[in-house]
Amino acid sequence: MKIAGEWLNSCSGCEIAILNLGETLLTLLPELEFVHLPVLTDNKYFGQTGERDALTIPRAVVGIVSGGVRNEEHLEVLRELRAKTDVLVALGTCATAGGIPALANQTSAASMRELVYRGQPSTVPGPDPDPSRHHIPAMLETCDAVSQHVKVDLSVPGCPPHPDWIAEAIVSLLEGRAPAMPERSVCDGCPTRRLGPDSGCAGAGGTLHRLLEQPAFDPDKGLEEMRCLLEQGFMCMGPVTRRGCGGREGAPRCIAARVPCRGCYGPVNAHSLPFVDYVGALTAVGQSYADMPDKPGYLSRFNGSHTIIRKLED
Repeated sequence: MKIAGEWLNSCSGCEIAILNLGETLLTLLPELEFVHLPVLTDNKYFGQTGERDALTIPRAVVGIVSGGVRNEEHLEVLRELRAKTDVLVALGTCATAGGIPALANQTSAASMRELVYRGQPSTVPGPDPDPSRHHIPAMLETCDAVSQHVKVDLSVPGCPPHPDWIAEAIVSLLEGRAPAMPERSVCDGCPTRRLGPDSGCAGAGGTLHRLLEQPAFDPDKGLEEMRCLLEQGFMCMGPVTRRGCGGREGAPRCIAARVPCRGCYGPVNAHSLPFVDYVGALTAVGQSYADMPDKPGYLSRFNGSHTIIRKLED
């Protein structure tokens, strides 16, 4: 099976996650042929000597793309990858839902340029860079998920994705079957104790707050003895985040470290409304949306939620 890989607005953590398959990857390699993977192999878009006139990616059966779409070059590369592959896999939360870079959608591209190039002292003497003169790809107005521009056949979320699910995606494609991916929320796999709203919120004064203090737990006891962090008044995104960060069998990674879920696996499914669902989750534990600190900061990581938040805030 020929595979072409690409990374857009990303940090390479997803590519490292592929290598973290370890022995599983070694077992699969005889059945795979990577024909394009910029992070690991030298394959020029315009030919090794620049002999081509257009950006070209080799044809492959499967395309794997990480990172979101932030500028015109990302969009050009993504469209070429989609055209040259039969199956396109969005790898990682930046590609599937915007991820942390989508937090930039809380403001405009123009205001970010103003902040970066004019709002702070420059470390480079001379005038501000001219994108047209320096061949810098023009920024798009928003940082988008891959699916907002092209058709995606399979999504593997995570920041980075757990190797268990990357392996499942590859094996399912080799075997010609649908992948068995997580489809429920972090809360469905969280072992912590839920006492319900009648037991009272253990947070400071019943008010939601950031992780500025230690939640209540006994380090000598397991997670099943610790009370639900949202019930303790901490901003845990577990109710609206897809489970899977701990792999097939492990506990949610943030919860295992005794800190609230940060939402790195993105929304539970493509049709969920994280912002609306989270309001319901807060109500279920006796909390109020009005007490939620930094609403855009928490929920804008779920691509599209920032537009809802702006309307409600207005």
